[in-house]
Amino acid sequence: MRLSDFILKNLEPILQAWEDFARTIETPGTALDSEALRDHAEQMLRAIVLDLRTTQTVQEQNAKAQGNAPPDEKETPAETHAVTRLMAGFTIDQMVSEYRALRTSVLSQWLKQIKAGTALDVDDMTRFHEAIDQALAESIASYSRAVEASRSVFLGILGHDLRTPLGAILLGADMLRRADGMGARATRIATQIYTSVRRASQIVGDLLDLTRCQMGPGIPVKKENIDLTPLCERIVEEIRAFHPGANVLLEMNTPAHGEFDGPRMEQVFSNIISNAVQHGDLQFPIKVALEVTEDSVVFTVHNSGEPIPEDVLPFIFNPMGRFSKRSVIDHGPSDGLGLGLFIASEIVASHAGSIDVISDAERGTIFLVKVPRSGLED
Repeated sequence: MRLSDFILKNLEPILQAWEDFARTIETPGTALDSEALRDHAEQMLRAIVLDLRTTQTVQEQNAKAQGNAPPDEKETPAETHAVTRLMAGFTIDQMVSEYRALRTSVLSQWLKQIKAGTALDVDDMTRFHEAIDQALAESIASYSRAVEASRSVFLGILGHDLRTPLGAILLGADMLRRADGMGARATRIATQIYTSVRRASQIVGDLLDLTRCQMGPGIPVKKENIDLTPLCERIVEEIRAFHPGANVLLEMNTPAHGEFDGPRMEQVFSNIISNAVQHGDLQFPIKVALEVTEDSVVFTVHNSGEPIPEDVLPFIFNPMGRFSKRSVIDHGPSDGLGLGLFIASEIVASHAGSIDVISDAERGTIFLVKVPRSGLED
């Protein structure tokens, strides 16, 4: 008996085995009923049967084996199954385990028929494994897309809803710290509130920028002809005020005129200098320089101290790199969300510029940003 015929003839016992296994998976919330436990399993099995009965060339089989099967314009049962499992509280590992169980169930029941004297068609088994792997790949991709979309929507809503109350607190704290007759202690407390809320507002802004990058073509910029010199100087003065223990030296040789988004470039200056203050050895000065070449503005920040670990350096502008198990164990928890350098790199990219880092025990850590002075041609 061909495997495709066997699956259709034994559809109910195969589905029952799928249901029995799915019932053993512990998920939050109300237990699923039989229909929900069998979610899209029958459609996936029928799709596999159709695949087994479809003639394919050697080239098509090789492409499928390498994960290059022709894309289906319609959502497949495996893709839909992944989303419903996510909504039911299944982790991706639990969803993958269902496919392992389905593979085992079908083959173990079919092999019993083989032992009873039915002829074995090796190509059927190979095609079945390919079909299961294809369905699994579709489910994992669909699950990941759904998770990413829900995360982006959540961050967007969170950032939008937090901005209004944070803005009100920031305004109130600023009025209090500037008010006459408050007394030294009350003024100090108001200043601490103002500083903390401003930092929280920056984090919310970073989250919104991260969401924009994940859901669109990067961080939008609005360029105008400005001088970056006073912007950089203002950011340095601000960081000096917030970090009096840091010796931040600024070197600028000429006005830095060009087509830039001023507020966004202030973010670049602030994020990179703040990173140097946070991670550098404050016994040594932090050197900031803004130079102008014929066609670019070059911004550099140098700090001394422990170099960035070699295995972290390639991912320094990728906020997801810090979430690997190894980075958490080897390098300890980080302060904040680690979005500053990522946001800076995205802003620089939106200006058609480049950002690089050099870090070793001899030279310390140097961040180098190069941004063209004129905008891209339309």
